[in-house]
Amino acid sequence: MINSIDFSGRPFHFIGIGGIGMSALAYVLAQRQLPVSGSDLRPNHITRKLESLGAHIFSKQEASNLEIFLSQASKPGVLLNSQEKLSTDKATLPQVICSTAINTNNLEYKAALELGCPILHRSDVLAALIADYRSIAIAGTHGKTTTSSMIGYMLLQAGLDPTILVGGEVNAWEGNARLGQSDYLVAEADESDGSLVKHAPMIGVITNIELDHPDHYETLEEVVDTFQKFAQGCQILVGSIDCDTVRDRLKPTISYSLVPDTGADYTVTNIDYRADGTTALVWERGKALGMLNVKLLSRHNLSNALAAVAVGRALGLEFGEIAKGISTFEGARRRFEFRGEASGITFIDDYAHHPSEIRATLAAARLQARPGQRVVAIFQPHRYSRTLTFLEEFAQSFSHADLVVLTDIYSAGEPNLGQVSGEQLANAISQQHPQVVYQPTLSLVNEFLVQTLRPGDLALFLGAGNLNQSIPEIIATLREPATATS
Repeated sequence: MINSIDFSGRPFHFIGIGGIGMSALAYVLAQRQLPVSGSDLRPNHITRKLESLGAHIFSKQEASNLEIFLSQASKPGVLLNSQEKLSTDKATLPQVICSTAINTNNLEYKAALELGCPILHRSDVLAALIADYRSIAIAGTHGKTTTSSMIGYMLLQAGLDPTILVGGEVNAWEGNARLGQSDYLVAEADESDGSLVKHAPMIGVITNIELDHPDHYETLEEVVDTFQKFAQGCQILVGSIDCDTVRDRLKPTISYSLVPDTGADYTVTNIDYRADGTTALVWERGKALGMLNVKLLSRHNLSNALAAVAVGRALGLEFGEIAKGISTFEGARRRFEFRGEASGITFIDDYAHHPSEIRATLAAARLQARPGQRVVAIFQPHRYSRTLTFLEEFAQSFSHADLVVLTDIYSAGEPNLGQVSGEQLANAISQQHPQVVYQPTLSLVNEFLVQTLRPGDLALFLGAGNLNQSIPEIIATLREPATATS
């Protein structure tokens, strides 16, 4: 499938171009001066940015979106009837790119099939780009966006000018992608739909392995199989042996661990977790390299930084260059992102949607919270399948929160089979936690928080859905009284 990607000038048309992974690919291709178009039902700042680069964006997913290519294929002044359109030279038709979210009933997808357009998964484009560069691909159930962003930023600061594609937006390059002029590429590689097996990078990184996508995998063993196939395609495999599955099932070429006696190639001592970041002494195969300062909070981000150290050293960077880059990295958006303050309340947005991620994020919040400051966790479960599979694990993930507020499940396109609900999850959490409130809609969540939050609270919005859209509205409402009396 990789060899079928044409980077020589044939157009690319993305169905669902505004998605975080699709838009990153579209951005790099547009910056490479290739013709890019696409559709998305919800135009946003990302699609507007693509339009500014010359991409043609359609706001509906209709068969007519592809007519522009048929008109370009016809000779000037000659109108084609429908039969003649279907017999148009296939080489003039676009390469149509889809994600797993696009189903076969999509009208635009069906039209592309009927016209004979090459139809490719977004992972095919990413795999072709990975094959085109000296690539570092970061995979793992948790931490891959932060780790890939950190590695990309580190290489950028070291002057290596990489191309970067990540699953989150980073202020340093004002988005989820950048086109560099060197032969280095840093990419986040997603395991959610099994497409991870297509990638064969120079360096692969695996942060950890857990079951996170029960809509695609039935067992952890299936997930492990996907990562093993990815590992086989990597020239060098960097892996965290703090994850038992990575240690026992993958045997990384280069290992890292936060525990010195594991025998990892890269480890740390003298760790100091603080409210403003973390410091640690880094060791390379028994030799002290120096102190590492990480602005991001807590244990999991120190592990992500250690992965970046291992990659940087594998590329021949001096530790001083590595440490300097990491010390100024401020993280990706929606990863413990500060969103503002109102009435003495701090608002944080985080993408955490798996029990392990929630535990780690709340631990970071507790670390940052001042004595007496409440940590209020507002959580929107993501997908019925994940909520049902990890019901008990979710119930035990909120111990670091003083108050837990839940809303209903964000379906992410999954059908509701009536097996689980947000209220059931709230009941399960309440068996483990004394302060749990269920509000079925976002509007009710907003009303409750405006009435309940108090000065000094740290309000942490958790989830991969649309919960974070409530934050600006709540902040604006809380500020209204102050505005009215001023």
